[in-house]
Amino acid sequence: MAIDEELSARVRDRLAGLEGLGEKKMFGGLCFLVNGHMVVAVSRRKSGEGNYLFRVGKENADAAAKLGQSEPMVHGGRKMSGFYHVDADDCPDATFNEWLSIAVENAYSLPPKA
Repeated sequence: MAIDEELSARVRDRLAGLEGLGEKKMFGGLCFLVNGHMVVAVSRRKSGEGNYLFRVGKENADAAAKLGQSEPMVHGGRKMSGFYHVDADDCPDATFNEWLSIAVENAYSLPPKA
């Protein structure tokens, strides 16, 4: 995977001004963090499709399921609770804003990392 500048700009625009906002290369793309906790990572798959990886937390699984068009992250053959892949093409502005809102709320619910 590679960093997708168009998707990165979309996230930057929505998260601009948030306290504790940071960026870090992770998960084969660019990860956006709040107080050191992942909110969303953006990347472009080898097939050329843009992809978001939202961290909404385990307790928000029901809210994530209602948004649809996502698949849980699988790492090393294990499902990672609270992490969801969403294809950029399946993420219009309203849906994107909902995913992002849940992910930001989750990050702020956690104690800041040093």
